[in-house]
Amino acid sequence: MSNVAIRNLNIQLEGNTVIESLDLDVKAGEFVVLLGPSGCGKSTLLHSIAGLIDTTGGQIEISGKDMTWADPKDRGIALVFQSYALYPTMNVERNMSFGLRINGTPKQEIERRVARAADMLQLGPLLNRKPANLSGGQRQRVAIGRAIVREADVMLFDEPLSNLDAKLRTELRRELKQLHRQLGATMIYVTHDQVEAMTLAQRIAVLKAGVVQQFDAPDNIYQQPANLFVATFLGSPCMNLFRGRIEQREGRALFCNEHLSVDVSHYPFKQQAAHGQECVLGVRPECIEIGRGDGAPNLLTAHLTLVEAMGATRVLWLDFFGTQIAGVVQDQQVVEIDHPVAFSIRTQRISLFDANSEQRL
Repeated sequence: MSNVAIRNLNIQLEGNTVIESLDLDVKAGEFVVLLGPSGCGKSTLLHSIAGLIDTTGGQIEISGKDMTWADPKDRGIALVFQSYALYPTMNVERNMSFGLRINGTPKQEIERRVARAADMLQLGPLLNRKPANLSGGQRQRVAIGRAIVREADVMLFDEPLSNLDAKLRTELRRELKQLHRQLGATMIYVTHDQVEAMTLAQRIAVLKAGVVQQFDAPDNIYQQPANLFVATFLGSPCMNLFRGRIEQREGRALFCNEHLSVDVSHYPFKQQAAHGQECVLGVRPECIEIGRGDGAPNLLTAHLTLVEAMGATRVLWLDFFGTQIAGVVQDQQVVEIDHPVAFSIRTQRISLFDANSEQRL
């Protein structure tokens, strides 16, 4: 297992800054996901680790060695691309073993590695088939197998599941998670799919415009986003936002606006909020309590505009004085479109952000 350390990395492509002063430490044996919208620099960062893109500044260390200018073949990495990139005239076994044969690996060793990878990925019965006779999921398994046989300490994945349908993505996510447990290799995985990130990662690095916004465990990023960008990027439906200010009244801290007053006295402020400070209250949809007017504290009323059935849950969209609010419910209580609905906010897991800096308070 190898760690990957990135120090003050800068990358410019065609005169445009893609990565700026980026620092990242990936522990040996860790599964890290680089998450962000299209164009944020996550694939560029991955390709720079692989040695496919030159840096304009900074340092990339793999297993404690400076690999900033090393050739890809000397970095001890294996890379799985978004496209399968299989040789159409070769069968599965030949595709998986091609790199080893080029490097002069002994025949018995090649057979051992291919058999091991085929067993992990359930490719045994398919070793004699050519790519044209494989499904999309099977082709991606072959591409992953080709990386596994290299027995590299660092495995890089560039959106490997984006070309697959939803069912196959779910299956391969599970297999990748199990594969990481079996191999114990360091894995760095690029995606814009938050579900992939939350289910696969031990830690997630959220990127925006080439800058890491937050690098933490999935639960911490979801429950305690570092800023408004992270708060709204993760979560489906995304976090509900209310603009207002902090007011100090009789020893209590309140979030207030024209239509809302929420006691935030127990919120873990990083530093004491000033009276009148402009801020944004963030509430996850599952923390919107849909009530029946049964005496819940701080009961509010909004109009129900839409119901999205999600199987075991439903998403209720509410119009609260022009602000669209999403609430997730698991019960089957009867609700009617365009009718008033009572709701309250569970304050145990709220987030507060400074209105100007957009950083977590």
